Amino acid sequence: APPVDRAYLQSVWDGWGTLDAAHQTRFYAQGPHVYFDEAPLKYDSWGAYERGSAEILKTFKSAKFTINNDLKIHPAGNLVWATATVDQDATLTDGKMDVTTFRWTVILTRENSQWLIVHEHVSRPTE
Repeated sequence: APPVDRAYLQSVWDGWGTLDAAHQTRFYAQGPHVYFDEAPLKYDSWGAYERGSAEILKTFKSAKFTINNDLKIHPAGNLVWATATVDQDATLTDGKMDVTTFRWTVILTRENSQWLIVHEHVSRPTE
């Protein structure tokens, strides 16, 4: 598998920017894995995450996500974990802008010559 690098991780966020959760299946491991997102508290599998995200994405008209320069990638054999802040520049279907920076922690494992996300944590700082 090619190494996990900034370009690969940004492609994950570019995929979310399509506002099509099904498009993201290629990045996430199937089966019982835990994903923490802003709402609800957690998902216990990619299938649940995909369904929940699809509902949330319906509230977006457009979105762009950019990994900031604080990205840290930590290879550890067949695992890689990374942390970063990510800028979101979105327009909701009601016309409101949603511009924020959130935290992202991700763990990937190598499966069949590709890197798949087995855990992810996305959160906004409390204001």
